[in-house]
Amino acid sequence: MADNEDIPFNRDFLLKPGVVDEVRPGVRRVLCNNPSPFTFTGTVSYIVGQGNVAIIDPGPDDEAHAKALLEAVRGETVTHILVTHTHRDHSPNTARIKAATGAPVYAEGPHRASRPRFESEKHNPESGADRDFRPDIEVKNGDVIEGQGFALEAVATPGHTANHLAFAWGERKINFVGDHVMGWSTSIVAPPDGSMIDYMASLDRLEARAEDLYFSGHGPEIPDAQRYVRFLARHRRAREASILHRLAKGEADIPTMVRAIYIGLDPRLTGAAGYSVLAHLEDLVARGIVATEGDPVIGGTYRMV
Repeated sequence: MADNEDIPFNRDFLLKPGVVDEVRPGVRRVLCNNPSPFTFTGTVSYIVGQGNVAIIDPGPDDEAHAKALLEAVRGETVTHILVTHTHRDHSPNTARIKAATGAPVYAEGPHRASRPRFESEKHNPESGADRDFRPDIEVKNGDVIEGQGFALEAVATPGHTANHLAFAWGERKINFVGDHVMGWSTSIVAPPDGSMIDYMASLDRLEARAEDLYFSGHGPEIPDAQRYVRFLARHRRAREASILHRLAKGEADIPTMVRAIYIGLDPRLTGAAGYSVLAHLEDLVARGIVATEGDPVIGGTYRMV
């Protein structure tokens, strides 16, 4: 998003699709060739360990990427497949990797919304959700997935999706954070699948942990991670302040607020920005600061209480 000067983004990511990059001992990454305004240069899959390995986020339904991942682990045994969340750029390739390796799939659970859908909300088939995904083993916050030479703790990080997990390698002070924290951009939080209340609480949960190097679902690694998380939280609070500043001038609908807040926004991201504003408004309505007629929905009009 365009107004993020306060966040020290890093868009310097030269990894080419299909190339295996050992970015730390025991951590390899492979980029899928699915660039877009939402995925940056593409989805990054990770290989953890050596000899007996885990693959994190096999990526979209992409045969070439599956082949690149399997080639990267040729001669090794895949013992675990981990999925951070069920968006179509992260989980659909799981089926190919499982078929080739027989490894069990670990994730929080199937895709679900952060809250019940309101009567007035239409189900959006373009939400990007992978509704076919089912893990073999459902994991919850604090569960530890142990392999040869690694132990990854599941860290519940709902917000971007309700079932989002990070996987923390505590011994190395590394966290694989999926799409909850990205170095190149802010994450999209789009109700009802996403929740700003959950997202902010998950930022707090990550900041309180010891891991200080993040590997993200898109873009480069994030050093000095707790400091970066504080930048993200401050930015979201500033976004909330911008919404309240606009509503202090009078009631407004979401497109009006997007135009006022997101100056110079890539037009392809206008819809996503609207849902991000809605996520803040849901939070503000729940806290009794902002009011709307009926449920807080994308087509609603909002005013200060």
